[in-house]
Amino acid sequence: MILSGAEIVVETLIEQGTKTVFGYPGGQVINLYDALYEYRDRIEHILTAHEQGASHAADGYARASGEVGVVIATSGPGATNLVTGLATAYLDSIPVVAITGNVPNSLIGRDSFQEVDITGVTLPITKHNFLVKSVDKLADTIREAFAIAKSGRPGPVLVDIPKDVQIAKFEYTSCPVVEKKSQKLAKDEKLAIAVKMIAEAEKPYIYFGGGAVTANVSEELCALADKIDAPIGCTMMGLSAVPVNHPRYLGMEGMHGHYASSVAQDEADLIITIGARFSDRATGNVAKYARRAKIIHIDADGAELNKNVSVVLGMECDIKNALQRLLNLIPEKQHPDWNARIAELKALESEQFERVTATDRITPYALIQEVAKHTNSDTPIVTDVGQHQMWVAQFYPFQNSRTFISSGGLGTMGFGLGAAIGSAKATGKKTVLFTGDGSFGMNLNELATVTAENIPVVIVIMNNQVLGMVRQWQTLFFDKHYSNTDLHCRKTDFVKLADAFGMKGYQITDLADMPAVIEQAFAENAPVLIDVKIYQDEFVLPMLPPGGCIEDIITERNDIS
Repeated sequence: MILSGAEIVVETLIEQGTKTVFGYPGGQVINLYDALYEYRDRIEHILTAHEQGASHAADGYARASGEVGVVIATSGPGATNLVTGLATAYLDSIPVVAITGNVPNSLIGRDSFQEVDITGVTLPITKHNFLVKSVDKLADTIREAFAIAKSGRPGPVLVDIPKDVQIAKFEYTSCPVVEKKSQKLAKDEKLAIAVKMIAEAEKPYIYFGGGAVTANVSEELCALADKIDAPIGCTMMGLSAVPVNHPRYLGMEGMHGHYASSVAQDEADLIITIGARFSDRATGNVAKYARRAKIIHIDADGAELNKNVSVVLGMECDIKNALQRLLNLIPEKQHPDWNARIAELKALESEQFERVTATDRITPYALIQEVAKHTNSDTPIVTDVGQHQMWVAQFYPFQNSRTFISSGGLGTMGFGLGAAIGSAKATGKKTVLFTGDGSFGMNLNELATVTAENIPVVIVIMNNQVLGMVRQWQTLFFDKHYSNTDLHCRKTDFVKLADAFGMKGYQITDLADMPAVIEQAFAENAPVLIDVKIYQDEFVLPMLPPGGCIEDIITERNDIS
């Protein structure tokens, strides 16, 4: 059938399984929005308050569902407002397709109104991008964008479409949903080396990252740990792939990781790394990282092998296939002495936690535990970036994969509310956003979207009236020079703000009131905001100082001179 370019875009999105898109209209996508109007019974569009919010919503949709998220923006400022969201998705390997309008082909390069070379701008922060100059290439380009976004190591792809291409007409023929491009399979000889290394190890440690979530290998990770009698730790991006109550699971390691997990990794003689990239926040001082261990690294992206940390055995391959084959090859092993040491580390961590939380004020830990009583194992838990993010990463009881939604690599403050919108739309479930007053202030305009669409988000603000993570660093490393991190001068009343946007707001200032208020808030059949006052100098502990190693770990406030 003969369709306009704009209609071809929407038909192709529907063809590729897209149910919901996020975006904001403008002059150079008005034809595309007219097509969305015509197809409104087949595809849903969520109008956000800002294009950045739309990009984070598409990102959150992808993280929660495992599908490709889609965002639409007009040219110029609309397109550039996507940049932070695209960079966030790129650093965390999230499959997003961004569709932008541009000025007509005849005006490109003439400094036309709202003209920006968005493919040039986004080249470093997309997996690939396209400028479609002819309508006959449009459908296949969008299909290729989907294939690239979700194949191998996923990532964002941008498709820029000049206005005359949206207007032009061409024959559209429906095609099947594009499949992920096939990945390399691990070589038998490399798997044989891995089997030998595992057999020789006395202190094995399984370490996984976001690539394990993408590869859907939760069962394989647990089976591997049981078969070789090894503890399990993860990066922040790996959270939720293994249930926190799994007896072998030690939690997140790294700068703000669990004590037992970080120390066990340091003492291991073999680290089996699955879908992690050894970022600086995970390793600390690379020269002193895992000094006692040989490392096996299994990853979908060969560029990560030996990039930050040298490994004995690297495998660029299909992670799930490699683990399934490895499980069939390795013999069962027992490591009683190693497990006894792990038990000691867990006991030490428990003692530290009890001392840190021994207070009658509202602590982040008590708040997280209370909120968790009102959620299910499949509830999406979204965070912004800062101290609250680390507290959630440390202490929320995740059970199901893809329930932890957070910005890792870029560390994007303001990510949370948009991502919560996307997560809720992807899953159809009530979604919890943990945020801080600093992060929340960056994109709180998306409250308009939450209320307009009646999206079931419970917003929990850990309000300490400071930029808490930066203040913690200023306390530890900058002689308490609290430069521009005190927010007490801000007079924002979040409860009144919620009311102004059309939603119910609650405030908690006393520990005794917390259970009843949270229960009441969760009973609301609508979006709701909870403003929780917490101590401004609550620290995220343990902490490895930047560039430090395990010997430098800070576990309690009395470690601070």
